[in-house]
Amino acid sequence: MSLVAVIDVKGWCPGVLRPMQSGDGLLARVRPWCGALRLDEAKGLADAAERFGNGHIDLTRRANLQIRGLGDASVQGLQDAVARLGLVDRDADVEAGRNIMVSPLAGIDPAEADIRPIAGTLADLLARDTGLQRLPSKFGFLVDGGGPVSIAGERADISLKALGQAKAAGMAVGLDTPAGTDWVGSTPIDEAADVAASIARIFIGLAQEQRRLRDLGDGPYGRLRAIVRKGLGPVGIPSVVSRRLIGIKGSVVGVAAPFGRLEAHQLRSLAGLAKEAGATDIRLSPWRALYVGARDAAAAQALVTGAHDIGLIVDASDPILRIDACPGAPACRSSSVDTRRTAGRLAALPFTGSIHVSGCAKGCARSAPADLVLVGEKGRYGVIHNGNARDLPRRIVDANEAGVLVDV
Repeated sequence: MSLVAVIDVKGWCPGVLRPMQSGDGLLARVRPWCGALRLDEAKGLADAAERFGNGHIDLTRRANLQIRGLGDASVQGLQDAVARLGLVDRDADVEAGRNIMVSPLAGIDPAEADIRPIAGTLADLLARDTGLQRLPSKFGFLVDGGGPVSIAGERADISLKALGQAKAAGMAVGLDTPAGTDWVGSTPIDEAADVAASIARIFIGLAQEQRRLRDLGDGPYGRLRAIVRKGLGPVGIPSVVSRRLIGIKGSVVGVAAPFGRLEAHQLRSLAGLAKEAGATDIRLSPWRALYVGARDAAAAQALVTGAHDIGLIVDASDPILRIDACPGAPACRSSSVDTRRTAGRLAALPFTGSIHVSGCAKGCARSAPADLVLVGEKGRYGVIHNGNARDLPRRIVDANEAGVLVDV
């Protein structure tokens, strides 16, 4: 039996209308519509983060933005600014339920179906149906276009994946389980959003204290699966490997923020670079990478050069990309260690495996196992090999023992 650390889950999923207290002030999560920010929205958020917060913007694993360092006196200004940009729902409950990840290259990459209308319809259903507001705040949806830069390998309670570029190809429907996504059937693309909403309603009827579909248990999950399958067509096992693009693919550019941290001036500058490249928006992804479609190869290369100059990662071989690190202390009240300082030191060392530096056993930055996991506790790190942050550590080391931490 695997041993895991006991963790204390605090707070909630913070939104613009319901921010959450953190170590560096109030934290507000902004959920872009269909996974994209128009360039004016990106610039407006950068300005608001600088004016009302501390200028730090975190990219999340659910393809959202978090504006940090808000104060009690400034949070109203932030809310007003984001509302003027059209990025706020009508109330905090609707905002909390709009958890939809969307393929970052939908409508840009001709190799995949443009599934943005499905995501938009699903967002409308979640907003209009008051019954769906009973979903747990962490319950999430995924809509994938079936292209080579896929998010279908990411975890979501309900997944929709295009089975081909043609509209007639339909969508695969997946349900989250402890073992991963269970692809239970297929549905016509025009019905996909309604099918996802219907499954969510069935979950609400079966769930009691469960926060996620994968927590249902064998009996309730079996009943849900049987009901869902009755309305679906057959499906094979689709390819579900998530692929992160960094650099140039055709006229698409992918850039990453070191450890998921953007500064306001970087987001503002990236929006300017995107405009010069002929783009109309910036796409977010669950890999804390941002994507921009350029007018041609020359514009894409100019965008890469500019992104590098403002401190963003444009090289897929950059060692920082092997490391996931949460904000840590002092930004997070649950952490007693400066995770990103440690992660920066580790990036310079000759370790080629995946690394997760977590401020506590919640493991917010990464849920998948990593070759090396460091978990902060009382100013030190627990060391775990080939596991995740909730596993019990094999040993405890001081935070400054970077050389020891990679000695596997």
